[in-house]
Amino acid sequence: MTDFIKQKAMELGFDACGVARAEALFDDAAFLKSWLEKGMNADMHYLERNFEKRIDPTVMVPGTKSVVVVLLNYYTDKQQPVDVPRIARYAHSVVDYHTVIKSMLSDLEQIIVDKYGSEVVNSGFQHRFVDSAPVLERRWAQRAGLGWIGKHTQLIAPHIGSFCFIGVLFLSVGLEYDEPVKNRCGSCTRCIDACPTNALNGVSLHAGKCISYQTIEKKSEVDAEIIPNLNNCVIGCDICADVCPWNKKWAKPHATKQLEPLPEIYSYSVDNWNSLRVEEFNSLFRNSAIKRAGYQKFKQNISLIRKKIH
Repeated sequence: MTDFIKQKAMELGFDACGVARAEALFDDAAFLKSWLEKGMNADMHYLERNFEKRIDPTVMVPGTKSVVVVLLNYYTDKQQPVDVPRIARYAHSVVDYHTVIKSMLSDLEQIIVDKYGSEVVNSGFQHRFVDSAPVLERRWAQRAGLGWIGKHTQLIAPHIGSFCFIGVLFLSVGLEYDEPVKNRCGSCTRCIDACPTNALNGVSLHAGKCISYQTIEKKSEVDAEIIPNLNNCVIGCDICADVCPWNKKWAKPHATKQLEPLPEIYSYSVDNWNSLRVEEFNSLFRNSAIKRAGYQKFKQNISLIRKKIH
Protein backbone atom coordinates (compact mmCIF):
# COMPACT_ATOMS: atom_id res chain seq x y z
CA MET A 1 0.00 0.00 0.00
CA THR A 2 2.84 2.39 0.83
CA ASP A 3 4.53 1.89 -2.53
CA PHE A 4 1.18 2.32 -4.27
CA ILE A 5 0.58 5.65 -2.55
CA LYS A 6 4.06 6.94 -3.36
CA GLN A 7 3.79 5.82 -6.98
CA LYS A 8 0.42 7.50 -7.46
CA ALA A 9 1.63 10.68 -5.78
CA MET A 10 4.47 10.93 -8.27
CA GLU A 11 2.16 10.14 -11.19
CA LEU A 12 -0.09 13.02 -10.10
CA GLY A 13 2.85 15.38 -10.37
CA PHE A 14 4.25 15.65 -6.86
CA ASP A 15 8.04 15.79 -6.67
CA ALA A 16 8.42 13.64 -3.56
CA CYS A 17 6.32 11.57 -1.18
CA GLY A 18 7.13 10.09 2.22
CA VAL A 19 5.30 8.57 5.17
CA ALA A 20 5.67 9.03 8.92
CA ARG A 21 4.04 7.34 11.90
CA ALA A 22 1.33 9.51 13.46
CA GLU A 23 2.32 10.28 17.03
CA ALA A 24 2.66 13.19 19.41
CA LEU A 25 5.59 15.53 18.74
CA PHE A 26 6.74 16.03 22.31
CA ASP A 27 10.03 17.75 21.48
CA ASP A 28 8.29 20.15 19.12
CA ALA A 29 5.64 20.80 21.76
CA ALA A 30 8.26 21.97 24.25
CA PHE A 31 10.00 24.09 21.60
CA LEU A 32 6.75 25.62 20.37
CA LYS A 33 5.61 26.45 23.89
CA SER A 34 8.89 28.25 24.61
CA TRP A 35 8.79 30.04 21.24
CA LEU A 36 5.27 31.28 21.88
CA GLU A 37 6.06 32.36 25.44
CA LYS A 38 8.89 34.52 24.07
CA GLY A 39 6.43 36.22 21.71
CA MET A 40 8.32 35.05 18.63
CA ASN A 41 5.00 34.60 16.80
CA ALA A 42 4.44 38.40 16.84
CA ASP A 43 0.69 39.01 16.37
CA MET A 44 -0.01 35.63 14.75
CA HIS A 45 -2.06 34.63 17.76
CA TYR A 46 -3.76 31.83 15.86
CA LEU A 47 -0.55 29.85 16.45
CA GLU A 48 -1.42 29.82 20.15
CA ARG A 49 -4.73 28.09 19.52
CA ASN A 50 -5.32 24.36 19.04
CA PHE A 51 -1.99 23.56 20.68
CA GLU A 52 -2.77 19.87 21.34
CA LYS A 53 -4.01 19.39 17.79
CA ARG A 54 -0.89 21.09 16.42
CA ILE A 55 1.48 18.67 18.12
CA ASP A 56 -0.53 15.45 17.79
CA PRO A 57 -2.28 14.31 14.57
CA THR A 58 -4.26 11.71 16.49
CA VAL A 59 -5.91 14.54 18.41
CA MET A 60 -6.39 16.58 15.25
CA VAL A 61 -8.03 13.65 13.43
CA PRO A 62 -9.07 10.71 15.62
CA GLY A 63 -7.90 7.35 14.34
CA THR A 64 -4.95 8.73 12.38
CA LYS A 65 -2.10 6.22 12.12
CA SER A 66 -0.03 7.53 9.23
CA VAL A 67 1.01 10.93 7.92
CA VAL A 68 1.57 11.02 4.16
CA VAL A 69 3.62 14.03 3.10
CA VAL A 70 4.09 15.29 -0.46
CA LEU A 71 6.33 18.01 -1.89
CA LEU A 72 5.78 20.18 -4.93
CA ASN A 73 8.69 22.16 -6.35
CA TYR A 74 7.82 25.79 -7.15
CA TYR A 75 11.22 27.18 -8.08
CA THR A 76 11.45 29.36 -11.15
CA ASP A 77 14.58 30.87 -12.65
CA LYS A 78 12.58 33.67 -14.24
CA GLN A 79 13.59 37.01 -12.76
CA GLN A 80 11.77 40.25 -12.14
CA PRO A 81 13.46 43.43 -13.39
CA VAL A 82 16.14 44.47 -10.90
CA ASP A 83 14.55 47.72 -9.73
CA VAL A 84 10.91 46.71 -9.25
CA PRO A 85 9.06 45.73 -6.05
CA ARG A 86 10.05 42.15 -5.24
CA ILE A 87 7.51 39.35 -5.00
CA ALA A 88 8.68 36.05 -3.49
CA ARG A 89 8.67 33.08 -5.87
CA TYR A 90 5.94 31.20 -4.04
CA ALA A 91 3.47 33.87 -5.21
CA HIS A 92 4.49 34.07 -8.88
CA SER A 93 1.87 31.61 -10.10
CA VAL A 94 -1.47 32.62 -11.61
CA VAL A 95 -3.24 30.16 -9.32
CA ASP A 96 -2.75 30.10 -5.55
CA TYR A 97 -0.62 27.11 -4.53
CA HIS A 98 -3.18 26.19 -1.86
CA THR A 99 -5.74 25.57 -4.61
CA VAL A 100 -3.31 23.55 -6.71
CA ILE A 101 -2.08 21.25 -3.94
CA LYS A 102 -5.49 20.77 -2.33
CA SER A 103 -6.79 19.56 -5.68
CA MET A 104 -3.84 17.21 -6.16
CA LEU A 105 -4.19 15.87 -2.60
CA SER A 106 -7.90 15.30 -3.17
CA ASP A 107 -7.07 13.32 -6.30
CA LEU A 108 -4.51 11.27 -4.38
CA GLU A 109 -6.98 10.53 -1.62
CA GLN A 110 -9.62 9.44 -4.12
CA ILE A 111 -7.18 7.05 -5.78
CA ILE A 112 -6.32 5.54 -2.39
CA VAL A 113 -9.97 5.24 -1.37
CA ASP A 114 -10.92 3.65 -4.69
CA LYS A 115 -8.20 1.06 -4.19
CA TYR A 116 -8.43 0.36 -0.45
CA GLY A 117 -11.84 1.58 0.70
CA SER A 118 -13.26 4.65 2.41
CA GLU A 119 -12.17 3.52 5.87
CA VAL A 120 -8.57 4.58 5.12
CA VAL A 121 -9.55 8.16 5.98
CA ASN A 122 -11.66 9.75 8.70
CA SER A 123 -14.04 11.70 6.50
CA GLY A 124 -15.68 13.28 9.55
CA PHE A 125 -12.67 15.54 10.02
CA GLN A 126 -10.50 17.67 7.80
CA HIS A 127 -7.58 15.40 6.94
CA ARG A 128 -5.90 17.11 3.95
CA PHE A 129 -3.69 20.07 4.78
CA VAL A 130 -1.80 22.73 2.85
CA ASP A 131 -0.32 25.40 5.07
CA SER A 132 -3.74 26.27 6.44
CA ALA A 133 -4.35 24.27 9.64
CA PRO A 134 -2.63 23.51 12.96
CA VAL A 135 -0.22 21.00 11.40
CA LEU A 136 3.59 21.15 11.67
CA GLU A 137 4.14 20.39 7.99
CA ARG A 138 7.90 20.83 7.93
CA ARG A 139 8.42 18.53 10.89
CA TRP A 140 6.24 15.87 9.34
CA ALA A 141 8.14 16.20 6.06
CA GLN A 142 11.38 15.71 7.98
CA ARG A 143 10.03 12.69 9.85
CA ALA A 144 8.75 11.28 6.55
CA GLY A 145 12.29 11.25 5.19
CA LEU A 146 11.81 14.07 2.70
CA GLY A 147 14.50 16.42 3.97
CA TRP A 148 15.80 18.31 6.96
CA ILE A 149 14.86 21.65 8.50
CA GLY A 150 17.58 24.16 7.71
CA LYS A 151 18.83 27.07 9.79
CA HIS A 152 16.44 29.28 7.83
CA THR A 153 13.66 27.08 9.34
CA GLN A 154 12.60 25.81 5.90
CA LEU A 155 12.59 22.22 4.72
CA ILE A 156 15.58 21.37 2.52
CA ALA A 157 14.72 18.39 0.33
CA PRO A 158 17.52 16.45 -1.39
CA HIS A 159 17.61 17.17 -5.15
CA ILE A 160 14.85 19.78 -4.75
CA GLY A 161 16.06 22.33 -2.21
CA SER A 162 13.77 24.50 -0.10
CA PHE A 163 11.64 26.03 -2.85
CA CYS A 164 8.88 23.47 -2.35
CA PHE A 165 5.35 23.42 -1.03
CA ILE A 166 4.28 20.78 1.49
CA GLY A 167 1.01 18.89 1.47
CA VAL A 168 -0.16 16.50 4.19
CA LEU A 169 -2.71 13.69 4.19
CA PHE A 170 -3.73 11.89 7.40
CA LEU A 171 -4.64 8.23 6.93
CA SER A 172 -6.31 5.80 9.34
CA VAL A 173 -4.15 2.83 8.34
CA GLY A 174 -0.66 1.74 9.25
CA LEU A 175 1.97 1.96 6.52
CA GLU A 176 5.71 1.45 6.06
CA TYR A 177 7.45 4.47 7.54
CA ASP A 178 10.44 6.32 6.16
CA GLU A 179 13.58 7.23 8.08
CA PRO A 180 14.33 10.91 8.74
CA VAL A 181 17.08 12.54 6.69
CA LYS A 182 20.24 13.66 8.49
CA ASN A 183 20.70 17.41 8.84
CA ARG A 184 23.38 18.53 6.40
CA CYS A 185 23.66 22.25 7.16
CA GLY A 186 26.83 21.70 9.16
CA SER A 187 28.62 24.90 10.14
CA CYS A 188 27.09 26.95 7.30
CA THR A 189 25.49 30.23 8.40
CA ARG A 190 24.87 31.89 5.05
CA CYS A 191 21.13 32.26 5.58
CA ILE A 192 21.64 33.72 9.04
CA ASP A 193 24.27 36.15 7.78
CA ALA A 194 22.20 37.20 4.76
CA CYS A 195 18.97 38.02 6.62
CA PRO A 196 18.85 41.83 6.64
CA THR A 197 16.62 41.99 9.71
CA ASN A 198 18.39 39.37 11.88
CA ALA A 199 15.26 37.24 12.05
CA LEU A 200 17.25 33.98 12.19
CA ASN A 201 19.41 32.58 14.97
CA GLY A 202 20.15 29.14 13.56
CA VAL A 203 17.50 27.44 15.64
CA SER A 204 14.32 29.44 15.16
CA LEU A 205 12.72 32.37 13.38
CA HIS A 206 11.62 35.58 15.06
CA ALA A 207 8.46 36.20 13.06
CA GLY A 208 8.26 39.84 14.06
CA LYS A 209 11.60 40.51 12.36
CA CYS A 210 10.86 38.44 9.25
CA ILE A 211 10.20 40.36 6.03
CA SER A 212 7.69 37.73 4.90
CA TYR A 213 5.64 38.22 8.05
CA GLN A 214 5.93 41.98 7.90
CA THR A 215 4.80 42.22 4.26
CA ILE A 216 2.02 39.62 4.33
CA GLU A 217 0.75 38.53 7.75
CA LYS A 218 1.14 41.76 9.70
CA LYS A 219 -2.15 43.63 9.52
CA SER A 220 -0.71 47.05 10.25
CA GLU A 221 2.17 48.83 8.53
CA VAL A 222 5.64 47.32 8.42
CA ASP A 223 7.60 48.20 11.57
CA ALA A 224 9.75 51.31 11.26
CA GLU A 225 12.98 49.46 12.01
CA ILE A 226 12.26 46.90 9.28
CA ILE A 227 11.51 49.38 6.49
CA PRO A 228 15.16 50.30 5.71
CA ASN A 229 15.94 46.60 5.32
CA LEU A 230 13.08 45.53 3.06
CA ASN A 231 15.41 45.20 0.06
CA ASN A 232 12.49 46.09 -2.25
CA CYS A 233 10.44 43.15 -0.94
CA VAL A 234 6.71 43.81 -0.93
CA ILE A 235 5.30 40.28 -0.83
CA GLY A 236 7.41 37.76 1.03
CA CYS A 237 11.17 37.34 0.86
CA ASP A 238 13.55 34.80 -0.69
CA ILE A 239 16.85 36.16 0.63
CA CYS A 240 17.67 33.33 3.05
CA ALA A 241 16.70 30.69 0.49
CA ASP A 242 18.58 32.34 -2.37
CA VAL A 243 21.91 32.19 -0.54
CA CYS A 244 21.51 28.57 0.60
CA PRO A 245 24.23 26.40 -0.99
CA TRP A 246 21.82 23.50 -1.29
CA ASN A 247 19.42 25.62 -3.34
CA LYS A 248 22.30 26.73 -5.55
CA LYS A 249 23.06 23.04 -6.10
CA TRP A 250 19.58 21.52 -6.34
CA ALA A 251 16.99 24.17 -7.23
CA LYS A 252 15.68 23.73 -10.75
CA PRO A 253 12.61 25.11 -12.52
CA HIS A 254 9.41 23.26 -11.70
CA ALA A 255 7.39 21.44 -14.33
CA THR A 256 3.91 21.93 -12.87
CA LYS A 257 1.56 23.51 -15.40
CA GLN A 258 -0.87 24.51 -12.66
CA LEU A 259 1.84 26.78 -11.25
CA GLU A 260 2.28 28.69 -14.48
CA PRO A 261 3.61 32.14 -13.58
CA LEU A 262 1.73 35.37 -14.07
CA PRO A 263 3.46 37.21 -16.97
CA GLU A 264 2.98 40.62 -15.36
CA ILE A 265 5.23 39.59 -12.47
CA TYR A 266 8.15 39.81 -14.92
CA SER A 267 6.92 42.47 -17.34
CA TYR A 268 5.63 45.19 -15.02
CA SER A 269 7.84 48.21 -14.47
CA VAL A 270 8.16 50.37 -11.38
CA ASP A 271 5.56 52.72 -12.83
CA ASN A 272 3.15 49.85 -13.48
CA TRP A 273 3.33 48.76 -9.84
CA ASN A 274 3.16 52.30 -8.47
CA SER A 275 0.03 53.11 -10.49
CA LEU A 276 -1.74 49.80 -9.82
CA ARG A 277 -5.38 50.41 -8.94
CA VAL A 278 -7.64 48.19 -6.89
CA GLU A 279 -9.64 47.01 -9.92
CA GLU A 280 -6.47 45.90 -11.69
CA PHE A 281 -5.16 44.26 -8.52
CA ASN A 282 -8.38 42.27 -8.10
CA SER A 283 -8.36 41.19 -11.74
CA LEU A 284 -4.66 40.40 -11.89
CA PHE A 285 -4.49 38.45 -8.64
CA ARG A 286 -8.03 37.06 -8.44
CA ASN A 287 -6.71 33.49 -8.18
CA SER A 288 -3.28 34.30 -6.76
CA ALA A 289 -1.75 33.83 -3.32
CA ILE A 290 -1.00 37.57 -3.40
CA LYS A 291 -4.65 38.41 -2.77
CA ARG A 292 -4.16 37.10 0.79
CA ALA A 293 -2.21 40.26 1.60
CA GLY A 294 -4.88 42.43 0.01
CA TYR A 295 -4.67 45.57 -2.08
CA GLN A 296 -4.20 48.01 0.77
CA LYS A 297 -1.30 46.07 2.29
CA PHE A 298 0.28 45.53 -1.12
CA LYS A 299 0.14 49.22 -2.03
CA GLN A 300 1.26 50.24 1.43
CA ASN A 301 4.34 48.05 1.09
CA ILE A 302 5.10 49.54 -2.34
CA SER A 303 4.82 53.04 -0.93
CA LEU A 304 7.38 52.19 1.76
CA ILE A 305 10.05 51.31 -0.78
CA ARG A 306 9.01 53.77 -3.51
CA LYS A 307 11.70 56.33 -2.77
CA LYS A 308 14.41 53.69 -3.03
CA ILE A 309 13.32 52.19 -6.33
CA HIS A 310 12.22 55.30 -8.23
